[in-house]
Amino acid sequence: MKAKKIIGTILCAAMAITALTGCSAGSGKNKVGVSMPTKDLQRWNQDGDNMKKELEAAGYEVDLQYANNDVATQLSQVENMINSGCKVLVIAAIEGSSLGTALDKAAAKKIPVIAYDRLLMDNANVDYYATFDNYMVGTIQGQYVVDTLDLDNAAGPFNIEFTAGDPGDNNAGFFFNGAYDVLKPYIESGKLNVVSGQNTFEQVATPSWKTETAQSRAENILSSNYADGTNVDVWLCSNDSTALGVENALATNYNGSYPIITGQDCDIANVKNMLQGKQSMSVFKDTRTLASQVVKMVTQILNGQTVEVNDTTTYDNGKKVVPSYLCSPVFADAGNYQKILIDSGYYTADQLA
Repeated sequence: MKAKKIIGTILCAAMAITALTGCSAGSGKNKVGVSMPTKDLQRWNQDGDNMKKELEAAGYEVDLQYANNDVATQLSQVENMINSGCKVLVIAAIEGSSLGTALDKAAAKKIPVIAYDRLLMDNANVDYYATFDNYMVGTIQGQYVVDTLDLDNAAGPFNIEFTAGDPGDNNAGFFFNGAYDVLKPYIESGKLNVVSGQNTFEQVATPSWKTETAQSRAENILSSNYADGTNVDVWLCSNDSTALGVENALATNYNGSYPIITGQDCDIANVKNMLQGKQSMSVFKDTRTLASQVVKMVTQILNGQTVEVNDTTTYDNGKKVVPSYLCSPVFADAGNYQKILIDSGYYTADQLA
């Protein structure tokens, strides 16, 4: 009889342990869906890899999908995540307003949604937003130009052109406006001259952030405005893929003094260009920091805790102001890249050789 009781006690203990294990983060009850826009840009590969690694290290099951920059594909992938039992969705949208039906389905199943890096627009069913301070990205680029040209003291005038990002990406406007707000006084005073006359976001936007599109537009600007030997002193590019397009255009369509070129993301090709004098700087957004913050937010959501945010006023998606957590970016150039990019472990020296 005692033996039966002991066996029964052991079985009950084993069942209890199994039950507790079934409630752990790594169980099917806590699968996290991560939707990334494309593998075409290096940064999204790094974002996805970092997110998956961090979430799995925290014990979660992860469904990571890339949508090949196709809205219909992303919509289908997110709906599959909802139907497969994901408990939280982390979405970096291709086009901010394109996922409304999926967001409504998530809300119907009480699945919280975190917009990742790009704000999900025109839908109230967005619970949180995790990103870098996008306006600050632009101000860092603008201030770099001010400091490098010493615009407060130099006589000028200096010639400048702008290449911004995708009109469907809510962040692109923040990047451009941050930079333009810094440079606007110098444009209005005549110290900076936009030779092409293209200085509104609509005029300088680059659909899908495509390098080839940025290159084609830059080639047109150069042939129309700089073929006579006029120098372009600054080319303000919102990110590295567009900067790469401008750099390609300059290599084949320009004979003047090489301009200051800004960027964002510190893609390997662009860092190599910085070291070769073909790009001046790139705003560095350490995606490991953002991934860690998202993991913290996911855990807080699933544990029923208060989710940490640090901005509740800025990011209005057209239906609500989305509570946000903003990480701070910094800039890297040839002078500090070793400390920022290599010593931090983000890249190895061999990757940048």
